[in-house]
Amino acid sequence: MTRAKIIGIGSYTPERVLTNSDLEKIVDTSDEWIISRTGIIERHIAADDEDTSDMCVEAAKSALDMAGLKETDIDMIIAGTVTPDYRLPSLSCMIQKKLGASNSATMDIVAACAGFIHGLSVAQAYIATGTYKNILVFGAEKLSSITNYDDRNTCVLFGDAAGAAILTASDDESGILSTYLKSDGNLDRLLYIEAGGTHTPYGQNGDFRKQDTCIVMHGNEVFKHAVRYMGDAAARVAKEAGFTPDSIDLLVPHQANIRIIQATAKRVGVPWEKVYLNIEKYGNTSAASVPLALDQAVKEGRIKKGSNIVIVAFGGGLTWGAAAIRW
Repeated sequence: MTRAKIIGIGSYTPERVLTNSDLEKIVDTSDEWIISRTGIIERHIAADDEDTSDMCVEAAKSALDMAGLKETDIDMIIAGTVTPDYRLPSLSCMIQKKLGASNSATMDIVAACAGFIHGLSVAQAYIATGTYKNILVFGAEKLSSITNYDDRNTCVLFGDAAGAAILTASDDESGILSTYLKSDGNLDRLLYIEAGGTHTPYGQNGDFRKQDTCIVMHGNEVFKHAVRYMGDAAARVAKEAGFTPDSIDLLVPHQANIRIIQATAKRVGVPWEKVYLNIEKYGNTSAASVPLALDQAVKEGRIKKGSNIVIVAFGGGLTWGAAAIRW
């Protein structure tokens, strides 16, 4: 079967930085409390007039430049997000319009923090069957738009960012070697937003509370499941790809919580120096987390041609997934 490989990657983070010290002035929290429980020091927040699609376009420009492609060379756009510009049309359509990728089909994936990995898996399948040649996959979020800044348990976690990767058919030994996707809808009430869907539509009444339109998370329960499922998923794709712990050059996990990342690395058997971290600067950017980290790891020289990489993420749904990649 034809493999898909990443030939271009890019990311974008907004200019504004929200520090732990800033949050101390908003809610009852402290820099020490946030760092000890999450590992986060600061996060980037998009401007009011900066849409998710705007961030995606900036990330895509870097990915196209690395790949040596034009916007019109892209024939499929897949966007993983829970914060599209609109409920209708899709984020991927808005990206297509703003980017000028006039030859592409478009698709959104709603898998929360695992959205980018879901997108890679879908892109791999389309490339393997020869349906599309060059696929642009995004993980992007403007989480500040759905964060309740009166809730100290969630507002300290989230930031805004976009990441983009261009996939095409592999002509060498590089590419996506294995993927694994899983979900458990029975755990839906651990991480959710109440209002906005058909169950509780906007406009049904005029007395929505702020928290009904923002992220609600039962952190302790999410933590328990994330520790188990991220570790299992990463170990599974590594085994399927023929990676031993020693042969993995870099583990790139979703940057949700430093303790979850530590537990995942331990489960896979990867030493801490082979784990990529940027959570302290960006916080949890949901679907953007993994592509943002990948892009930075490439630019820092920690990922090179031939590197064996494992990526893994876990999010609302609950959803989780992993992929093993030879760069």
